[in-house]
Amino acid sequence: MKEFVELSPSLSIPRMLIGLWQIADIERKQGVLDPKVASTFMQPYVENGFYAFDMADHYGSSEIITGTFKNNYSDAKKVKLFTKWVPEPGKVSREVVRTAVQRALDRMQQSTIDLMQFHAWHYPDPSYLDALFYLDELRQEGLIEHLGLTNFDAAHLRVVASSGIAVVSNQVSHSVIDQRANHTMREVCEDYNIKLLAYGTLAGGFLSNKWLDTPEPTEKELSTWSQMKYKRFIDQAGSWADFQRLLKSLHEVAQKHQTSIANVASRYILENPVVGAVIVGARLGENAHIEEHKACLSISLDQEDLNCIQDAQQRLRPIPGDCGDEYRKPPFLTASGDLSHHLESIPNAFEPVTLEEGHQKVYSGTVWEGFAGYCRAVRKGNTIHVSGTTATHENHQIGKGDAAAQTHFIIDKIEASITALGGTLSDVVRTRIFVNELDDWEPVARAHGVRFKGIDPANTLVEARLVGEGYKVEIEAEAIVLPK
Repeated sequence: MKEFVELSPSLSIPRMLIGLWQIADIERKQGVLDPKVASTFMQPYVENGFYAFDMADHYGSSEIITGTFKNNYSDAKKVKLFTKWVPEPGKVSREVVRTAVQRALDRMQQSTIDLMQFHAWHYPDPSYLDALFYLDELRQEGLIEHLGLTNFDAAHLRVVASSGIAVVSNQVSHSVIDQRANHTMREVCEDYNIKLLAYGTLAGGFLSNKWLDTPEPTEKELSTWSQMKYKRFIDQAGSWADFQRLLKSLHEVAQKHQTSIANVASRYILENPVVGAVIVGARLGENAHIEEHKACLSISLDQEDLNCIQDAQQRLRPIPGDCGDEYRKPPFLTASGDLSHHLESIPNAFEPVTLEEGHQKVYSGTVWEGFAGYCRAVRKGNTIHVSGTTATHENHQIGKGDAAAQTHFIIDKIEASITALGGTLSDVVRTRIFVNELDDWEPVARAHGVRFKGIDPANTLVEARLVGEGYKVEIEAEAIVLPK
């Protein structure tokens, strides 16, 4: 197996990245680490070929530690520092984005960020696209070398990639327990030449020899945030006995290759052709597991190995939803089991205007609304009518050339309008779809099917010439909000 992969012609990375999220957990218990001392523990990784480090604005002082290391390492250009920006949901401005990027640069003491990865909490609010357009401007300016995403689902990865935002990667949970990235996500990555950076491949350490043939731990016995989080994944996938069967299958393959369960678990994820690298956590100053990491990259799994692992996987329940859904909808597979340690609230994308007659309207701010004299949606009584909506955000056409991407963005906008008027997407009782070319009916219908699964409104799809070059689909909707 190749030890390196290209995210772009100018960025080659190891197939295994060193993740520093556990710095936050260490500092929660021990206090802020001395960056000079902590950074010395990074050198052995680089000297053994693991020269790329993954962190975030909320991983304690990880940005400070890595910047200290890079600035004092003899071959600084070799060291690659990847960070993330996870802003609060809501409106953003160029100034806010520039301030966030500059803060990361200052903490890392660098003039450019090798890979800035962006997380969005709430897709119905198109502010996440504003943030990405502004980040892409800073990429073109040179403050960011490469732009990536983190925890984006397949639909919205498609929206971003098709809208001219130059992203090279998407960091998502992906393990032998969590196979969500092997479905629609894989198709989108192949369509747009985007690589996945897979975290959670060891499920917080549960996918290791340590947990083979052990009794199920109680909640009090879980000592780290990672363990608390990934125990929820295990519970979602089945019973502890189901998990033990999976461990035994991994152990069988590991014995054959004279290696560990952890190495087989990581190597299996690298079999996914759209996975650029797996991310393994490091607790700086403790056992670095460097020889184990090197051994992982030398394993070659054959079809018998894959069949053994896949047979055990089939006994598990699929993790629900798409990649990143654990941060956006129940069941919240986070350390706390909800979003309480991440967010206080999520504001509406649009503000309703209440009229004297008692009904309400919302405006999305597109030029079309002012030009033609209409609102995005209006509520009268319990009924909400949403105007014909295209993939327009301010002066941007979203999802250029991609009918599915346009459909997903339109449904986001419809959801935001209905939510602002006191309803939910599940209140929709009718949709009408107009496609510019009938050849696009299938990707549009499939996207509609994904978003309205279980809601199943009355629906019409027809071919109609749309106003505006490049628009592939327009959708209008009606919702009835029943008393709770």
